Amino acid sequence: MANSPILEYRIMPPAYVEYDPTVIDVATRVIENIHAVAPWVQAEHIGSTAIPNCAGKGIVDLAAFYPPDSLARTRDALDGLGFQRQRAGHIFPETRPMRVGAIDHRGEIFRLHIHVVAQDSTEAGDLRRFRDVLRADDALSEAYQEKKRAILKSGLSEPVGYTREKGEFITAVLGRAA
Repeated sequence: MANSPILEYRIMPPAYVEYDPTVIDVATRVIENIHAVAPWVQAEHIGSTAIPNCAGKGIVDLAAFYPPDSLARTRDALDGLGFQRQRAGHIFPETRPMRVGAIDHRGEIFRLHIHVVAQDSTEAGDLRRFRDVLRADDALSEAYQEKKRAILKSGLSEPVGYTREKGEFITAVLGRAA
């Protein structure tokens, strides 16, 4: 990953960031680098930045879906790339970790969240389903963006609360898509 070093993650309050199509290239670069050191992992772009024209929190969310009995080596591979353990927000346990980092892409810094999830878990299916349902339904994508704008407009400024407030919407979408 000589041309794509993972940088230190910068903690910032939740924000509403308009969609930037550059995130597709960023996600692709990071996925390629994950595959280079962890070919057993199914790395995928998830979250708002994976949905065309969907504004989000300005973080490129990816998932590293690992096969059975591969959690430890997946964590080690991501750590070896320079990803860091979380230091703020909803801290995921090491049995279901999230790694953070940042990458410089053409002079712009993009923050990254890598969700490390068992490939055969319910959560893996939920992450993919939520992304795919919003990709297929522009009205639902707009409703999700409106929910996020309303949360931030309410004055909520800490990551755990922001995530919790979005949860009801996400749960409703997943229930509808089941």
